[in-house]
Amino acid sequence: MEIFTAAGFSALLQVIAIDLVLAGDNAIVIGLAAAGLPSEQRRKAILIGVAAATVLRICFAVITVHLLAVLGLLLVGGILLLWVCWKMWRELRTPPEEEQEATDALSGTEPGGRAAAKAPRKTLGQAALQIVVADVSMSLDNVLAVAGAAREHLTVLVIGLILSIALMGLAASFIARLLHRYRWIAYVGLLIILYVALDMIWRGALEVWPHVGAALS
Repeated sequence: MEIFTAAGFSALLQVIAIDLVLAGDNAIVIGLAAAGLPSEQRRKAILIGVAAATVLRICFAVITVHLLAVLGLLLVGGILLLWVCWKMWRELRTPPEEEQEATDALSGTEPGGRAAAKAPRKTLGQAALQIVVADVSMSLDNVLAVAGAAREHLTVLVIGLILSIALMGLAASFIARLLHRYRWIAYVGLLIILYVALDMIWRGALEVWPHVGAALS
């Protein structure tokens, strides 16, 4: 199998790190959106968020694998992934109070403190819409990063997709708390995603350059 080769195993390790960090990131966004709801509605909103993220990851994975094979789109995907890195960098600087509120919402604990006082009250529909809109962006980010790291290793891509869905569905609260407590894990994941983005840009540029040179000559 591909994962038992040096390149395949290296890609698998990158994919696991990416899935871990982005699943925690996605969980915090879902928790923040659901934090302004009563506890009964909060559980429904989180379920909607996880279900939407699962469906979107599967759809984006099918599309992304084919798109990255198109000339020039690997370069574009790398540039988009750089933007994802910038978003992650900004999100990693989220105030601790807001992160704690998100993890409390995910675990079913009633939020307290200043963060809870500032949490805007909203309807289930408003929270669900906010979560689904965020899921569209974050699911695309996840699939793009995983596909870029997996490269031509289809087995690694499939494992990455399954792991991403499993982490979101089964361990979202645990991962969010883990990243909240051990911030360095998130920064390591960010560096890996940055490496994948730069690698995609480099490989994409090598693909495109001969055609650009031929057009200019």
